[in-house]
Amino acid sequence: MLIEQTLYGEIDKVKTAIERLKTFEPEEGYWLADSGGKDSCVILALAKMSGVKFEAHHNLTTIDPPELVRFVMEQHKETIIDRPDIPFLKMLPVRGFPQRQSRWWCAVYKEGGGAGRRVITGIRWGESTKRAGRRMVEVCMTDKTKAFIHPIIDWLDEDVWEFIRTRNIPYCKLYDEGNKRIGCLFCPMASRQRLKDHDRYPRFVKLYIRAFEQLYADRLAKGSESIKRWKSGKEMFYWWLKEDRTGIDNPDQTVMFE
Repeated sequence: MLIEQTLYGEIDKVKTAIERLKTFEPEEGYWLADSGGKDSCVILALAKMSGVKFEAHHNLTTIDPPELVRFVMEQHKETIIDRPDIPFLKMLPVRGFPQRQSRWWCAVYKEGGGAGRRVITGIRWGESTKRAGRRMVEVCMTDKTKAFIHPIIDWLDEDVWEFIRTRNIPYCKLYDEGNKRIGCLFCPMASRQRLKDHDRYPRFVKLYIRAFEQLYADRLAKGSESIKRWKSGKEMFYWWLKEDRTGIDNPDQTVMFE
């Protein structure tokens, strides 16, 4: 619950989050990372309620669900859409397909922006074991000029939805259709969602297969032996979609191309 009774008195999580934003507000204002997900809806609303200066940005990965992109454009009109120089599916044949242990796409398409700034995010401890180790205020590990503030880091899923529903805050309709989290289509980190994405977004399936076919052809032309484990780019795509367990069953195993 957003208001909790503890041995030390009453805790109002909304008030606490707003106080955090006010306390660490930089003179130039915050850079707010708006993914379009439910947690971003909350931090955007909190930033407005707090009165702090900020500018919101959405990193367009080019493989986001169309419903999510449409939601951000229609409901978060103050958010700036940052488009990449090279679309993800143009980069895939060059960098190789994403894997749990080789998450190059996150750094390139999701975690950019905010250099030299203090960045507001919706990261929460309850999201994953890895994020449980994050701090409320911290310096970016890959860009020391960038610092993060996670004002709702101690919120639970229930708190997020209570905040959204009691204040009638708009959110992406995909949550009402069963999605627990919303992110890149066919993300290796969302194994249960991948087959649902396959059935829902046939146009993206065709685009992914085209990218895999280009990857396959390029590696074959370079004399790669490991690429020959598949007979075609399409076969490689479906192996990746349905059977790839790299980093799950055998953390030491990686699929490499010569």
